[in-house]
Amino acid sequence: MKKSYLLLSIPFVWFLVHTAAISIYGLKDNSEQADFAVVLGNTVNPDGSPSERLKGRLDKAAELFHHDKVKIILVSGGTGLEGHDEAQVMKEYLIAKNIPKNNIYMDSKGNNTMLSARNSYNFSTENNFKSVIIVSQFFHLARSLLIFMKSGFSEDQIYSAHADYFELRDFYSLFREFFAFYYYLLFR
Repeated sequence: MKKSYLLLSIPFVWFLVHTAAISIYGLKDNSEQADFAVVLGNTVNPDGSPSERLKGRLDKAAELFHHDKVKIILVSGGTGLEGHDEAQVMKEYLIAKNIPKNNIYMDSKGNNTMLSARNSYNFSTENNFKSVIIVSQFFHLARSLLIFMKSGFSEDQIYSAHADYFELRDFYSLFREFFAFYYYLLFR
């Protein structure tokens, strides 16, 4: 009987350890100076304004720019269910945060993290950039690192910075990220 409990507890312990590792990695920004930052898209409100979660990502990118960590920001997102081009909304928000429009590039075909990573790699290759800072929520950064590496970046070229925005939904997102990480590790 004890052996079966032990066997059943192994996946649960693994989940806890991995979730803790995701959180620790995501909450510890390693945003050295880089050639550009990529802001991964998120929900745009029906009125065309960025959601609070997306504002958190954009505010972090603006902070990186204003602290001379990056000179270029790539905003990557698609057109969501609300009918707005996430990249366009993000660009307008950053311009309002005193980022010159010539320093903001748009990727309107970044409908998911994989596409954003591939498009970021192509952007870096076209511009002879060597390093990138990924900007997203803390729980999303470990999987983003994996996806960016699978898209052509080497691990030493990738830095990360998390949005300073937290909500109750993050607990669900952490749960989801555990499974999404292994899906991308094994099948993508």
